[in-house]
Parts: sequence; structure tokens; C-alpha cells
Amino acid sequence: MTDATPTRAQKFAALVVPAAERAGYTGFGAKARFARETGMTESSVTRMWQGSAVPDARFYDAISQATGIELGTLLVEGGVLSHESLQSLSETDRSQVQSALTPEEAADRLGINDDVGRELFYATIERLKRLESDDAADRSDRGGTAAQM
Repeated sequence: MTDATPTRAQKFAALVVPAAERAGYTGFGAKARFARETGMTESSVTRMWQGSAVPDARFYDAISQATGIELGTLLVEGGVLSHESLQSLSETDRSQVQSALTPEEAADRLGINDDVGRELFYATIERLKRLESDDAADRSDRGGTAAQM
């Protein structure tokens, strides 16, 4: 008999659990601390770590922050976005990035109709904007520090 194909929940666990452990969620109380820091219940964390359930998408941003896994990866592995949709969002064509396309229009064009999926999509855009802003600030700080030396 051959091994069964892993379920989405098992794949999600295989991604998240090692990252959580690398982030320090090990030993006694690790799941409770992970639950507190992500807003999930301990039972939900246990089911996720066992590979028996995928958490609700509203927790993905907190899971991303706790584990260091890119939010887009969690969205794909959790079944919220397809790999192709994520890839189209990640393209770096500046003419598209600088367009007047609103997040709502982008969600419509990508076919994201579920309310939770749309909220996650909007949150992802806001997080990416913050990260880009932080990166720009870091780059200018480095330049300023080098210029002062």
C-alpha cells in the first residue's frame, strides 16, 4: 500500500510547526504561548500542529509574524489564494504597482469574493505597504549612518 497524499492540514502543519519551533515555540507551554501570541485557542493550535485542521484565515497574519513565514505562503498553503494569484500579486512591474487600481478592484479582478479572503487580501496589502515603508526607512538610515562616518 502506498502512502496517502498529505492533506492541506498536514502540509500546513509541516510548514508552520518547524518554523514555530525555530522561532522558539518549544517545550512545555509552547502551544499555549503560540495561542496567546496569535489569538488562536490552544485547541486550534493543537489541531493545527497535529495536522488535523487548518486555522481560520483571520489568524494567518499573526501566524506569519510569530513564525517568520511569508504571509503569501500561508495564504497559498491554507487554500485562500492560488499560487498563480499570489504570483500575479508579486510581480514587480512598476507600471502596474503605480496604477490607480484599488485593493477592492484588485480583489475583484483576482476573483476573491469571500469576505474573509477579501479582508485577508486587504490586510496583506497594508502589511506589504508597511514593510516597504520600513525597508525604505532602513535604507535611508543606513545611508545616513554611512554618510556621518
